[in-house]
Amino acid sequence: MKKKLMLISPMLHQGGFERVCVTTARLLAPYFEVVIVIFSSEDIAYDIKGLNIIDIKMGAREGMAGKLLNIGKRSLKVRQLKKRWKPDIAYSFGSTANIVNVFSRTGKEKVWLGIRSYMEMGQPRKIRLLAKFADLLVCCSRKIEGELGEKYGICHTATLYNPYNVEAIRKEGDSGEPALPWGERDGQGRKLEVLVSMGREDQVKGFWHLLKAFALVHETIPQARLLIIGEGTFEPYKKLAEELKIDGEVYFSGLQREPYKYLKKGQVYLLTSLNEGFPNALVEGMALGLAAVSTACMTGPSEILQEKDDISLFRQQAAENSPPVIYGDYGILVPVMAPEPDFDPGHILEEERNLAQVVAGLLLDRQQLEKYQKAAVERSRIFTYEGYVGQFLKCAGLPGRKKERG
Repeated sequence: MKKKLMLISPMLHQGGFERVCVTTARLLAPYFEVVIVIFSSEDIAYDIKGLNIIDIKMGAREGMAGKLLNIGKRSLKVRQLKKRWKPDIAYSFGSTANIVNVFSRTGKEKVWLGIRSYMEMGQPRKIRLLAKFADLLVCCSRKIEGELGEKYGICHTATLYNPYNVEAIRKEGDSGEPALPWGERDGQGRKLEVLVSMGREDQVKGFWHLLKAFALVHETIPQARLLIIGEGTFEPYKKLAEELKIDGEVYFSGLQREPYKYLKKGQVYLLTSLNEGFPNALVEGMALGLAAVSTACMTGPSEILQEKDDISLFRQQAAENSPPVIYGDYGILVPVMAPEPDFDPGHILEEERNLAQVVAGLLLDRQQLEKYQKAAVERSRIFTYEGYVGQFLKCAGLPGRKKERG
């Protein structure tokens, strides 16, 4: 008889941990009876056909009082579901779901909390409190797991990298042509060089840095274009692009249900985030053969783009007054940039100039570009479904378990 696995996620709209939640449900179905509990079914962006979904219909509320009331009501409802369904493991995704998972604990199930972002590390009291009532903290990067032990003395942890089906990603990328505002060549017949970034409209993504750096790249390489894929109006970013006089070369595609065919149009994937957990879009871009250039933000990129997670070279370069850049095994890293949003088109930071120089240099050196494009595909293949399932089963105390029938 299969054990029962309850996955808890606030929603299933487009996002990193939402994708991992749905993928986990499908991958673990041969081993567990799986149910996904969500707080709201609004804006579901993933294919949930055939999955057992329970929507408790308790979406977000405004104000602190509303949020606290929601926590109580959601926890009560999920506790009732746990008592009725009797899961062996309840695994939650994201800070909001983690709180509900802990507060709804019945004592019968193993409570797993997904630590999906380095931002959560900035709340030590909350982390310690939740960890006290959890059986396992599931981290999406080794860096997060290491810091939980070093900073907070939390040892009941495991790293579970996000899973990817590289072949499926590539197949979807080839499934059709996206509706872009430009063709294959510019007005002078030069082949376009498309840079791509993907993420929701959020200050943590550092998109103002991206636009300013791209404006500098475009000065050197007029056939360069920038594609930003993700949910949001992006109004302040569109205004900045206009003021930088690159609005005709930048396209904000909005939320895409099939983003890979858009990603596939790029030559380089750019990530300018201030912090991440484990950036799904970076690996997805790499799977499609885009060379990767990323900030060495906390956490994820340096683990993905290097065999050895080490950014100490930046300190040496600073001491030598050299441009800060690490040409990693599978992609290129630059230091994380200033966290304060800056939409002044006349204020360009040295770190933005550094990023622009790195990107322009990559586009102008075809040999290096092709080297990193091939390396990106190679690296993406280590984050496999098989590895994810194996590690999950190990965490569940079921190493090498064979699939059950029925």
